[in-house]
Amino acid sequence: MLPLALIVVLSYLVGSFPTSIIVGKLAKGIDVRSYGSGNAGGTNVIRVLGWKAGVFVILFDIFKGYIAAMVLTMLMYGPLPFPNATPFEDITVIRIIAGCAAILGHVWTAFGGFRGGKGMATAGGVLLGLATIEVLVALGVFLIAFIISRYVSLSSISAAIALPVTMLVRHNIFHAELQGYHTLIFVSIGISILLLYTHRSNIKRLLAGTEHRLSRIHIGKHDTRK
Repeated sequence: MLPLALIVVLSYLVGSFPTSIIVGKLAKGIDVRSYGSGNAGGTNVIRVLGWKAGVFVILFDIFKGYIAAMVLTMLMYGPLPFPNATPFEDITVIRIIAGCAAILGHVWTAFGGFRGGKGMATAGGVLLGLATIEVLVALGVFLIAFIISRYVSLSSISAAIALPVTMLVRHNIFHAELQGYHTLIFVSIGISILLLYTHRSNIKRLLAGTEHRLSRIHIGKHDTRK
């Protein structure tokens, strides 16, 4: 059994696992951050190495977030080292903290010069166990935005915004009783702001009309366009 501080460190390291970098090295002997969009995320792996490698990376990155928030936290012992002023049980607070550590690890990976991905898949894995319905709605928003626009970045941004909006709508309009709503809404807003921050360069390119669409999937030979 482990103290909270060690759970946070382990969650950060799990989030830091550089899935896309390792897959790039094993598949083609390359650093995927040197090709395509320069990002260490699943979308860029699809662009550079093909859809099979990209889907594997995305699923594994989701798995990282879920493992940190829902599995590692089971190793926690004892009460929280600070007063729990939230309506959540202690274990849920620990899961939120560990999940946030995993997201930060993915974005600023200790195993890749602190240049990681944008955190979308890992955040999805973290929230999957905490706000399942909201994550599924955000996924639906992502798919609709992608089908219409073919911009993965715009779809990710739309999904990030949809997450807290869905929670607001469910609780305040449909009057759904959401456990810990007044705490979880701020957590979801904070995660969404972080995701928007990691997509800041994409936002600039979208506004300038220079963002790349994922109009086709490359299979086999990697794409070396920046």
